[in-house]
Amino acid sequence: QVHLVESGGGLVQAGGSLRLSCAASARSSTPYTMGWFRQGPGKEREFVAILQLRTGLTYTAEPVKGRLTIARDDTDGTLYLQMNSLKPEDTAVYYCAATAKNSPSLASANTYEYWGQGTQVTVSS
Repeated sequence: QVHLVESGGGLVQAGGSLRLSCAASARSSTPYTMGWFRQGPGKEREFVAILQLRTGLTYTAEPVKGRLTIARDDTDGTLYLQMNSLKPEDTAVYYCAATAKNSPSLASANTYEYWGQGTQVTVSS
């Protein structure tokens, strides 16, 4: 089991910044990849960014590249999403996810077996 708890969401104006955090607690599984997904109103859950824990390699969705950055604090295992220059279209529930699988489909939400409860990010114009 891998338990994930997100925090850091809130209401910000367009152009503002937030930093989301994901605290991970692993019991019997060791995550291979961790990442962030989001689900806006009336939309499917979509990929935001992932980080491969062993290599440190990251993969970021094109629409948020340059504004949203994934990182990990190796001292305590916390995963972060630094969100800058936020836009109203970034409004969504943001989810932390993890997988212990070896899969090439890392941008697919279906790949991930562990999920946090989500944290709401609302960006006003």
